[in-house]
Amino acid sequence: MSCSRIDFPVDFVFGAAAASFQIEGAKEEDGKGLSIWDTFCDRPGTVSDQSTGEIACDHYHRYPEDVKLLKELGIDSYRLSISWPRILPEGSGEVNKKGLNFYSKLIDTLLAAGITPMIS
Repeated sequence: MSCSRIDFPVDFVFGAAAASFQIEGAKEEDGKGLSIWDTFCDRPGTVSDQSTGEIACDHYHRYPEDVKLLKELGIDSYRLSISWPRILPEGSGEVNKKGLNFYSKLIDTLLAAGITPMIS
């Protein structure tokens, strides 16, 4: 059995979601600090296949392509999380402007594609 958008209510929102650690990569790029997940994954024996978020899906560099794919899939809304170590590398204090710029460009790209960003 297949269905299409017309099988859903008109106001139904088709969405996708991702967590920053799982997709962004760029672990130590552009001033990003380490998250608890970065340090956890770096400890031997904590992850059975030694996976890390160092590259992940490389969303940090490939977000324009990723947003294009979301648009092609007909996604209306995208829930993204913020990597706070990308914004506040030391946990507090000076804000990392390159980190803010990444999220600003991502959100602008989503909006230009007609996709509503939802930030958690």
